[in-house]
Amino acid sequence: MAPTVTLLNSAYLCGRCCSHKVLHPLLGPLLSDSMSKLYSSYRRPGSQPEKKTSWQNTDFSFKKVINVLKTQLSMLKEETKDYLIGPGGYPLSQYLLEQTKVVWEFRSQEDLNKWVISSDVEIGGKSEVYLKLGRNNQAALLYGTLNTEVPRDGETKYSGYCSMRAKPPVGSFARKKYYDWSNFNSLYLRVRGDGRPWMVNIYTDPYFSHQKDDLYSYFMFTRGGPYWEEIKIPFSKFFLSSRGRVQDQQHPVWLDKISTLGFTIGDKVDGPFQLEIDFIGLLNDRAHTEEFAYETYEKV
Repeated sequence: MAPTVTLLNSAYLCGRCCSHKVLHPLLGPLLSDSMSKLYSSYRRPGSQPEKKTSWQNTDFSFKKVINVLKTQLSMLKEETKDYLIGPGGYPLSQYLLEQTKVVWEFRSQEDLNKWVISSDVEIGGKSEVYLKLGRNNQAALLYGTLNTEVPRDGETKYSGYCSMRAKPPVGSFARKKYYDWSNFNSLYLRVRGDGRPWMVNIYTDPYFSHQKDDLYSYFMFTRGGPYWEEIKIPFSKFFLSSRGRVQDQQHPVWLDKISTLGFTIGDKVDGPFQLEIDFIGLLNDRAHTEEFAYETYEKV
């Protein structure tokens, strides 16, 4: 009897998972707010969980469903049109010969809305970070105050970081989309900082669940002063880390599965910081022939 009950329970759970996968493309736009909150919110040790589930916080009004459906269908139409033209909506000849490309620029509030900021406040810290348009609406200004004071919760050992991260691209009906940067070999930025070092992070789509915390990072050193600087970082310089630990087994960035990009400051120096970003682009530098800057180890 016991094996029968176990088998029925597993079948019921499997049916629930399958139905969720089938309905997710249709209900994804309605659940995006609640699901993002579910996966991104941090609950302090000892605090009570939310009483309402994500389904109870979702508005299933008929009018909203119609509006969401119209929006998703129009997005699908544009995606189909771009697909028929060529990769990225460009003719194949133009796509293959492209040498430079601007991925993000900051000229309006709409451009800022494509990014999210976070700090150690999520784990009980006291750092502050803000994002706004710079002078004459010509750049993004990321500024705030770093505070390395560790929260007294008995669990957290380190604190003092602020970050800025681009929202991952999403297709019609909440489908995952990725950036394909395989035609380029360098990241190209125009920034103006205050002399503090930053970490540039690239997130790729994980093939396995245990890779969800993997990211590729490299340092960006700003010189300070009133002048802008143009920084070129080859993708071959980015190293793999997971949960803050550099991995022994390194491999190049998967440039055809780029999910998003971000900046992090955590130099353990208390005080104000600021970083202005004019644009973030890509460059195909023919003079750069390095494939990967780090040693790779073969498993025996």
